Amino acid sequence: MRRDLFIHFTFWFFFFLIISFFRNTLILGYWPFWVGGLVGVILPDIDHLIYVLFLKPQELTSQRFHFLLERKEVVRSVELLYETVGERSGLVFHSIFFQLIFFALTVLVFSSSAPLFAKGLVLSFLLHLSVDQLIDLIGVGNLQAWMQSSSLSMNSSISKVYLIGTIILICVFSILV
Repeated sequence: MRRDLFIHFTFWFFFFLIISFFRNTLILGYWPFWVGGLVGVILPDIDHLIYVLFLKPQELTSQRFHFLLERKEVVRSVELLYETVGERSGLVFHSIFFQLIFFALTVLVFSSSAPLFAKGLVLSFLLHLSVDQLIDLIGVGNLQAWMQSSSLSMNSSISKVYLIGTIILICVFSILV
């Protein structure tokens, strides 16, 4: 759990620090951007709650999660979700199709006069998903787990190209803040 949180918050902090430095926005007036980023780095993990509470409540991990919550062991239940992250497939947010739809929504946010909070949130949300994909690419060698609801295949080279493309898009959006 701590390792995952450390990785995501480290990527988020340094990415937002670089954006703020180059945009000359390390001032108090940009705190909504940072708060939105903080919310956005946590939000994708809600996917695991949706899975254990609504999508697959009959699975063993879901039942263990419910048992821990009934005993009011909230911290231990969250640790259980992080420990068993590899057991869950078909997550809603952790799919390429969701990510593509979210990129389209991000274009709308950045092309409108959206507040800094919204821009920080969507940028950080996309960064979190890309970090998860990077972890999967390093660990498994491809992003096939992100294609669960499709018959399409994502081999290693296609996965690398896709991840590089998402990182480039995130960098383009960061220029538009």
